Amino acid sequence: MQAQAAAAPPPMHGSALVWLTLALGLGTFMQVLDTSIANVSLPAISGDLAVSPNQGTWVITSFAVSNAIALPLTGWLSRRIGEVRLFVMSTLLFTLASWLCGLAPNLAMLIAFRVLQGAVAGPMIPLSQSLLLRNYPPEKKNLALALWSMTVVVAPILGPILGGWITDNISWPWIFYINLPIGLFSASLTWALLKARESETVQLPIDKVGLALLVIGIGTLQILLDKGNDLDWFESPQIVMLGLVSVVALVYFVAWELTEKHPVVDLRLYTQRNFLVGSMILSIGYLVFFGNVVILPLWLQTQMGYTATWAGLAAAPIGVLPVFLSAFVGKNMHKMDLRLWATFSFAIFAGVSFWNSAFNTGVTFEDIVIPRLIMGIGVATFFIPLMALTLSEVPHTQLASATGLSNFTRIVAGSFGTSLSITLWDRRSDLHHSVLSEHVSDLTPATVDALNQLHALGMAAPADKAMLNRVLEQQAVMQSTNEMFWLSGWFFVALMLLVWFARPPVQGGGKAAVVAAD
Repeated sequence: MQAQAAAAPPPMHGSALVWLTLALGLGTFMQVLDTSIANVSLPAISGDLAVSPNQGTWVITSFAVSNAIALPLTGWLSRRIGEVRLFVMSTLLFTLASWLCGLAPNLAMLIAFRVLQGAVAGPMIPLSQSLLLRNYPPEKKNLALALWSMTVVVAPILGPILGGWITDNISWPWIFYINLPIGLFSASLTWALLKARESETVQLPIDKVGLALLVIGIGTLQILLDKGNDLDWFESPQIVMLGLVSVVALVYFVAWELTEKHPVVDLRLYTQRNFLVGSMILSIGYLVFFGNVVILPLWLQTQMGYTATWAGLAAAPIGVLPVFLSAFVGKNMHKMDLRLWATFSFAIFAGVSFWNSAFNTGVTFEDIVIPRLIMGIGVATFFIPLMALTLSEVPHTQLASATGLSNFTRIVAGSFGTSLSITLWDRRSDLHHSVLSEHVSDLTPATVDALNQLHALGMAAPADKAMLNRVLEQQAVMQSTNEMFWLSGWFFVALMLLVWFARPPVQGGGKAAVVAAD
């Protein structure tokens, strides 16, 4: 039954708005940071818990699976519990799970607590977004999205750097313990500010069939994405089975949800043109963008001799300019068609991708940092206008559902981007290595000259052949890396065109562009 009036609360102003932004932003930052901070700590965690590195990867997978399942449930949960109560409960439970992760005495317990952590974290990102939009004045909603997007962009970049530093200088449990003060502060401040501004609640029946299909479909899909490359994809019976189960479960899930009176995930949001087009562009753009984010540090560490810390520092400049530009974009976004902002962003992404596709093995640290810094301009104009465009036709009562669903598709796309890019990168590297090796023979002048140069440096057999093979491998991976950037550039060019299938909200992105239709 309806517990509260459906009317949106009046907007907040002044210092209360500043504190609310800080509280919700810290909660989001903590959750997004935790998705990447454990990655560089896996060797230390595996060694300390006496397990293999492959077993240790379940620390990442377990969180990703439960988080992917929980994300699209945000709208349904918030209608039953209330957005404010759900955000505060999720933040407190996430903080508790973080503490338990740090205390875990073995891998089984750590994985169990990571599953809990990922599940309760699901609503945090979409609710931080919807709560900001519900409580900001209409003319400042673009600014709210801008401030929110800064945490989403910066946290994944800081995660590996911070995780590496903590692991090297303190100990791995502290990558979880640092969440305690942040989570407690975020939850308590959010409750103090918003407890009297709770959203409408309705005692909806539990869609048990839809929930079961969602858990099976998304759970198997996420495991498939995480383990596909290690198991050689569909050459593995395990991956084939996961794929079949996921496809069948998700097809039935979509059919069930579209006919269910009280669906656990409101797929009818996709009947809104801008939500459909915006979610699609955000997902594809994030897939390609995140693939690049993963490939660059891998290439630097495996082929260019960079440490994890220096590879992180080389990638980090992409988050510098968004910190300064996001607020400017948010304040001025209404002055120009939102589709133009997004087109400009993809043009920057495409230009930098084509620039990176001309790298060679002699590239310097500065050569890498400069294009990453420029790419930050595209990041600042990517998330904010596209989120505004995506939510421009969504009523305020459906904001939690819409933000949960759009963030879910974006994050799953990021998982696809990671898995597909690494697989394609590896296979193209192997192909180039094979082609280059065909030209290496003791009878070819180039090979003889290369070996003679190595001998002149004091290198004897078989070390000379090993060194020559290492050079071939480095060149092969360089060619594959260039191809990945080149392909990404053309994807971004295509997105420049796709964005124009959306409708211009409020006459070309007017100041109410992100104000949900009340």
